[in-house]
Amino acid sequence: MSLTASMKLSYKFSLLSLADERIFCKHRVTQSLQIFWKLWSAGLVMLLLLSSPSPQAKEALKLPDFTQLVETQGQAVVNISTVQSQQIDAEQFFPKIPDLPEDSPFYDFFRRYMQPYSGPRKYESRSLGSGFIISKDGYILTNAHVVESANEINVKLADKREFKAKVIGADKKTDVALIKIDASSLPTVKQGDPDKLKVGEWVVAIGAPFGFESSVTAGIVSAKGRSLAQENYVPFIQTDVAINPGNSGGPLFNMEGEVVGINSQIYSRTGGFMGLSFAIPIDVATGIARQLREHGKVSRGKIGVMIQEVTEELADSFNLDKPRGALVVSVEKDGPADKAGIKARDVILKFNEQEVIASSDLLRLVGNTKPGSKTSLQVWRNGSTKNLTIKVGEMPGDDAVAVQQEQDKSGKNANRLGLVLKELTNNQKKQLGVESGLLVEEVVEGVARSAGILSGDVILGINDQDIKSVEQFNNLLDKIERGRHVALLVRRGDRTTFISIRVDK
Repeated sequence: MSLTASMKLSYKFSLLSLADERIFCKHRVTQSLQIFWKLWSAGLVMLLLLSSPSPQAKEALKLPDFTQLVETQGQAVVNISTVQSQQIDAEQFFPKIPDLPEDSPFYDFFRRYMQPYSGPRKYESRSLGSGFIISKDGYILTNAHVVESANEINVKLADKREFKAKVIGADKKTDVALIKIDASSLPTVKQGDPDKLKVGEWVVAIGAPFGFESSVTAGIVSAKGRSLAQENYVPFIQTDVAINPGNSGGPLFNMEGEVVGINSQIYSRTGGFMGLSFAIPIDVATGIARQLREHGKVSRGKIGVMIQEVTEELADSFNLDKPRGALVVSVEKDGPADKAGIKARDVILKFNEQEVIASSDLLRLVGNTKPGSKTSLQVWRNGSTKNLTIKVGEMPGDDAVAVQQEQDKSGKNANRLGLVLKELTNNQKKQLGVESGLLVEEVVEGVARSAGILSGDVILGINDQDIKSVEQFNNLLDKIERGRHVALLVRRGDRTTFISIRVDK
């Protein structure tokens, strides 16, 4: 082959190779673009799928609709108006006409324009509230304070019919009242389970605030099991539902249209709604209503102890793992607790197999127990638990168990800590009704003073030990490690309480 032919052939092969390379590159670009578009399309689909909410998510995102609830349950809500009348001696409001001689220039004036008022005068006051029908034959639940001292009770139904009502019974301790109207075939509410309520759940109130009938307000459950001052027998449901005067006694519904509580009171500095409303759990209310209907009164259990809250410092003093239970300050002699073997300084952890988290829990559990029944009780004593059985008595007065209010305690305790002590004389023991104890003669500067110990106080015990002598007290105190808390059982006047003191040296 000639050189020229060889060069031509080589050139052709070069052109073919270049063409193949271009075709190959074009093919690679096409493949890359196809892969890119496939990946981009898949990503777009995934993004759309992720951004599109599921049916469950759609349901969760929907705002609550209360219309069906109000239509079905609102018919059982009633408006209550009451009249309270009282006799008042008019003479206390009007000045007595001066005793003037007939020739006085003022005689005719006083006789003509200031005729004397004598005898009692009748005065009336009116109030408004709400309630709801719990039986077709006319039993209605409301608050005790709505019908308190009422001489006349008028109930207006949702269909505008009006009835006179009579009080079957009222319980001030829970603020629950049961009233009755003479009617039949009435609409009634459905009862729910307050224990299943969750914090954050929507709830609805229907009532007559300021007399505006069938007003609906809504909010959420803010907290459960709230204890309020002087309301020891009710674990309140706290909500942010708008409640105003006139709403009292009305129902609190869950989203299933079931009554879970009775709107009872608000926390306010102005008298109006401030975002804190409290409802009585419906199971508590119906239990009270059942007793009122059957007996006309409420019987509560009693165990005969005085208790106080267990603080972190007291828990440390009694070697409890955390603050819980109800600390027994004193035991009523020959009472149910005394017969069961409960002692001062015991911490009651369980009552009837239910945990006592706070002292108010024990009040509620005991008060709601049928008098005469036997139940179990667990106490913390000397660093270990002890199970007891107690026969519950009946509360005759105001308290099933008395609550000892906390002392102002910002400090700590004892000889090391600034106490000058003296043993009680026999005469002092007799006056106080105690077998032993130490008199605080002086409180020098230190943690005992900061804790609120005063001269004249009587120290009856330290932690789980009764105190019989100054020497015994000092020996026990010396065994307390620095930084630990010691609980002193202190008698002041007719009041006995535990004061916790941190040993700091």
